Amino acid sequence: MLPSALKSDLEKRLAHASRIAVIGIGSELRGDDMAGMLIARKLLPLASTGRNPAFGVFLGSTAPESITGEIRQFNPTHIIIIDAADIGKSPGEVEFIDPESIEGASFSTHMMPLSIVVRYIVNATGCEVVILGIQPESLEFSETPTPAIQRAIDEITGIFKGVLHNT
Repeated sequence: MLPSALKSDLEKRLAHASRIAVIGIGSELRGDDMAGMLIARKLLPLASTGRNPAFGVFLGSTAPESITGEIRQFNPTHIIIIDAADIGKSPGEVEFIDPESIEGASFSTHMMPLSIVVRYIVNATGCEVVILGIQPESLEFSETPTPAIQRAIDEITGIFKGVLHNT
């Protein structure tokens, strides 16, 4: 998906949102798997400044099930989970993934299957959930993402900041 298409799709998905949660997940020691966490960390200032009290950022790392209580308390209408996922694209490309289709999807490093976590969150909050998958290049041990993923992180963060600032 091209950045312009991502922006347009994100705006459509959030058009009727009143409380938005972004959840970054992934291992910060497995190269490109850290993409979701790095994007979420870059978005934290938008949530913590009080500029937008209807926007929350949650860091799920490799155990997103551990933050479900915080998410329930925030009570979002929409959740966007950002994670590295094998979506069959070139490194750094992104795609929105319907949570209903993730049973067989290849998500890298989670303690509990993401499908179970998503099902629990939806049942607990009644919110809409979508997953933004980022095609990794390498999941080898590394404390930095590959250049293709770093470019994607920067682009995605910029798009999210623009869309969330106007939401």
